[in-house]
Amino acid sequence: MPLNRRTFMVKGVAAATVLSAPHVRADNHAGKPKVVVIGGGAGGATAARYIAKDSKGEIDVILVEPSRMYYTCFFSNLYIGGFRELSSIGHSYGGLTKGGVNVVHDWAVGVDRAAKTVSLAGGAVLNYDRLVLSPGIDFVDGAVPGWDVTSQNKMPHAYKAGSQSELLKAQVESMPQGGTFAMVAPPNPFRCPPGPYERISMVAHVLKETNPTAKIIIADPKPKFSKMALFQEGWADNYSGMVDWIGEEFGGGNVEVNADEMTLSIDGEVTKVDVCNVIPAMKAGRICELAGITEGNWAPVHAATMQSRVDENIHVLGDASAQGDMPKSGFSANSQAKVCAMAVRGALTGSKVFPAKFSNTCWSLIDTDNGVKVGATYEATDEKIAKVDGFISSTGEDAALRKATFEESVGWYAGITADMFGS
Repeated sequence: MPLNRRTFMVKGVAAATVLSAPHVRADNHAGKPKVVVIGGGAGGATAARYIAKDSKGEIDVILVEPSRMYYTCFFSNLYIGGFRELSSIGHSYGGLTKGGVNVVHDWAVGVDRAAKTVSLAGGAVLNYDRLVLSPGIDFVDGAVPGWDVTSQNKMPHAYKAGSQSELLKAQVESMPQGGTFAMVAPPNPFRCPPGPYERISMVAHVLKETNPTAKIIIADPKPKFSKMALFQEGWADNYSGMVDWIGEEFGGGNVEVNADEMTLSIDGEVTKVDVCNVIPAMKAGRICELAGITEGNWAPVHAATMQSRVDENIHVLGDASAQGDMPKSGFSANSQAKVCAMAVRGALTGSKVFPAKFSNTCWSLIDTDNGVKVGATYEATDEKIAKVDGFISSTGEDAALRKATFEESVGWYAGITADMFGS
């Protein structure tokens, strides 16, 4: 059965009316258990929606998310490549409010685990019985010499979608004829393993049409990357001579940038570039550090429930979690959120909890109607989320199959965003 909006979702979702976010509730509604969810992306929005929906009002759910419009990182590369409008990857929270989630647009700035409270930048303090953290990623300070977040307007990362995506797209479209686009790729682990290489494909697609003598350089600290054979085949077939990937063996991990001079140094060789997309090393969103539940850059969890290994009253989802074999992807976060929601309901209301099962697929677009994918199913073990089996597109596939794969990804996008936002 083709994967589309209907088949992706467990149940059909009614169309949502966009509502303004209500005020934070001051009481605990006659002693009902309270869940606070921090982060309104694929993990947090899904968890908040499922906890509210499936508990049928037995649990108060508050979602804390600073953005009123959430732009998905998945499919943001297609916007850069000209295959989507920015508005098509932007989503509001009206469907969640309609479904009984109290959405609070503010920053979470502290967690008191002993008191079981969350402090917000606006001054509110929220009590919780269970806390779900799904803040996505932040960047490791000093990961790329010469770059920090103050450089992002000159050398955008575009790894948090929205204005950064707009900036990078505008920079690519403004490149001089025959100019150079450079990417500094991140070390493992990072959000969306195929993401940087799909982005290269989308930039190449734009340049092939508007700036065919332009060059693309990728400085990569890794010896290999997700779907490597598929991307390299695609670049050779569609963008011959345009893309130069410089891996670990040739100095791809020894880089420096200078945002003021717009230069990239690879293993000591300095190149003047016109656009430089710097994607630094990543870590769990800062609220995980503030909560004291990280080990190294990530927050370790128990696979069966997504509970923190540091605090049983906190669950961590998606990119921020150290969970085992699953990639850091929107599909993974959505899958983990459903397991978490079931565990939270079971703990707070006594509802039945079934064994955790997880799945993921990552689609990528190489050129028009040329889609590829990789995916797997997973199970919970005592040690981690463990891969059970997997699949990947093959090199040399015919055009009809590649088009069908791309169309499948479009159906998935419609399905997962409806599943996340209830609209």
